[in-house]
Amino acid sequence: MNLKKIHLLLLLLFTFILSSCGYHNPYVYSGPQRNIYISNWHNRTNELLLNAKIYQSLTSWFQKSGSIKVQKSKERAQLILAGEILSIQLPSLTFGTGNDATEVKIILHVRYILKDLESGKVLLEVAKERWTEEYKVGTYASENKDNEREALAIIIDDLSEKIYIKTLDRLAKENI
Repeated sequence: MNLKKIHLLLLLLFTFILSSCGYHNPYVYSGPQRNIYISNWHNRTNELLLNAKIYQSLTSWFQKSGSIKVQKSKERAQLILAGEILSIQLPSLTFGTGNDATEVKIILHVRYILKDLESGKVLLEVAKERWTEEYKVGTYASENKDNEREALAIIIDDLSEKIYIKTLDRLAKENI
C-alpha cells in the first residue's frame, strides 16, 4: 500500500471517530436561519469609539455563520444582542528603575444580553464580565498607545468570539 492511501485511510478513520463520538464544531450553527440585530452598546467609558469597535467585531464574527444573518433593523430580526461597556481601567502591573511602569493591564468590564424577540425569552444574559490583557510600556508615547490599542483589540476579538460561540450553543440547545 502506498503512503497516500495510508494517509487517506487514516484521515477517513479519524473523521469517522470524531463524528461517532458526538464531536461538533462550536463555530457552526446548523439550525434554522435566524436574523440577529446587534445594538450599539452603551459606552460608559471615556474610550472613544469603543462601542463601534465592539459592534464591528461582533458583526464580523456573526457574518461567519451561514445560518445567522445580521440585520441593520430590529424589525427584521428574531434575536437582539445588546450590551453595555461598564468600565475600562489601566492599572500598572510592574515597575522598573526610577519607579516607572513597565507593564500595564487593561481591564474591561461589560454586560450583555441575547433575547428572542418573538417569544420575549432571554437566551443569554451576563450581568458583568471582566476581560484583561497586559501590554508592555515602551519608551515613546506613540509606542504605548499602539501597544494599548493592540491589547484592547485582542480583548474585543476574544469577547466577540465568546459571545458568538455562546449564542450558537444556546441556539443549538433551543432547537433540540
